[in-house]
Amino acid sequence: MMKKTCLIVCMLAFAIATNAQLKTPAPSSTQTIKQDFGLGSIELSYSRPGMKGRKIFGDLVPFGKVWRTGANGATTLTFADEVSIGGTKIPAGKYGLLTIPDKDSWTIIITKQLDVTQPAAYKQENDVVRVQAKPMSVKDKAENFTMQFANVTSSTIELHMMWDKTEVVLPVTTDVDSKVMAQINEALKTDDAKTPYFNAALYYMDNGKDLNKALEWFNKSVQQNPKAFWAYYQRANCMAKLGKKQDAIESANKSIELAKEAKNDDYVTLNQKLLVTLK
Repeated sequence: MMKKTCLIVCMLAFAIATNAQLKTPAPSSTQTIKQDFGLGSIELSYSRPGMKGRKIFGDLVPFGKVWRTGANGATTLTFADEVSIGGTKIPAGKYGLLTIPDKDSWTIIITKQLDVTQPAAYKQENDVVRVQAKPMSVKDKAENFTMQFANVTSSTIELHMMWDKTEVVLPVTTDVDSKVMAQINEALKTDDAKTPYFNAALYYMDNGKDLNKALEWFNKSVQQNPKAFWAYYQRANCMAKLGKKQDAIESANKSIELAKEAKNDDYVTLNQKLLVTLK
């Protein structure tokens, strides 16, 4: 009898242990996205529930109530650098992302709370910023709740939220120019082989700043590295913008010569296309 009892206990223990090791897919999978932005990055972590034949907004996700904007755990945004949302500056750090969906307008909330998984846990005093967004009706249905970054520039980005045939957009901005200008001013206090003349000149040229100053720095960059075919190419672009057509042609031809020596066909092609515009 004792042996039989021990056998039953062992079988039960084995069954429990086996069951505890069972791993199945999560009903709402988690997704983490990291996007370079400005001089830092944004990281988004959320869960992606599926429609599964259900009515979503106004039913599964009630209108007028705080939604964790996903499933399972809280949805979070981590900013590696200061950003602005709705005109409010938000320091670098990790924040919760919540929404209050409604038929004609959504309230998007950035909060200090990182644990809101149900409306009762939300405390409005922890809000960092609230913005209003108009939900848009889209043609293609998103079976799973989806968030993604889109329309990325050096200083602006959009967070798109999509489920069923509804899409909502949250614009985010960051101040890049003042930070880059401060770096340039500091870096160019010295004048040696490591002074970043090329990067400074390229930033000036690409961002509508003083082209004459940019050309001065491009000239110094090719003096630093006489084999830098990429620097001759960008110098030619700068000269073309300044109306210095013949100088631009000479610089582009020099870039082609050096690029061929380096077996870099991409820059040969780039310069050839530039020369076509200068004829």
